[in-house]
Amino acid sequence: MSAVTETSTNSPARSVVVTGGNRGIGQAIVGRFLAAGHRVASFDMGGEPATGALGVNCNVTDADQVEAAFKQAEEANGPVEILVANAGITKDTLILRMSDADWDAVINVNLTGAFRVAKRAAKSMIRGRWGRIVFTGSVVGLYGSAGQVNYSSSKAALVGMARSLTREIGGRGVTANVVAPGFIETDMTAVLPDDVIAKYLAAIPAARLGQVAEVAAAVEFLASEEAGFISGAVLPGAGGLGMGH
Repeated sequence: MSAVTETSTNSPARSVVVTGGNRGIGQAIVGRFLAAGHRVASFDMGGEPATGALGVNCNVTDADQVEAAFKQAEEANGPVEILVANAGITKDTLILRMSDADWDAVINVNLTGAFRVAKRAAKSMIRGRWGRIVFTGSVVGLYGSAGQVNYSSSKAALVGMARSLTREIGGRGVTANVVAPGFIETDMTAVLPDDVIAKYLAAIPAARLGQVAEVAAAVEFLASEEAGFISGAVLPGAGGLGMGH
């Protein structure tokens, strides 16, 4: 186990797990925590972890893999104190074309996977009487999106999960919150046609796509010492899209 050190903000260095941490938003979150001096394990099924992070192969739909991954992270970095449940997939299509397999795959990764890692992380957080759980939701979980019944349902459910966890374990110094990004510049949006991007921009009051660094900053805040009295909240990162929902 690594010795306790201080981060760049003079807060204790924490043991952090980020799922889906080797690409996109997850990669930016891992980098943000590393830069702040935390010990970070990145759980993913592909790609390379950021330099300085412990890379752990983990399929969050497999309970045995989740348990093994947490043991590996704990052996290297100590009991998990911050969890960012970020792993997610999409299988978009209109409901009349959506197969049971499309539904099950998205729910299993985005919702059941988040449940598994939150349950496992909560054990050490409760014992230590300090913890931060941050779920990566989505603006479409609040706003809705045609062709994304499975995805938006999985992301909306994370709000209920965070609020239920807040009521269950909030008295043990553990918070649970949701960051809800909107349309963010990633490899996924980079391949979209110009007319689709233009449609998004017309709907976003900020008139631009978000940056992964902006989402990572929101996650870091909710995981900070200063955010200890914020729990069961949804922090949008969507440039005003979906506000009021």
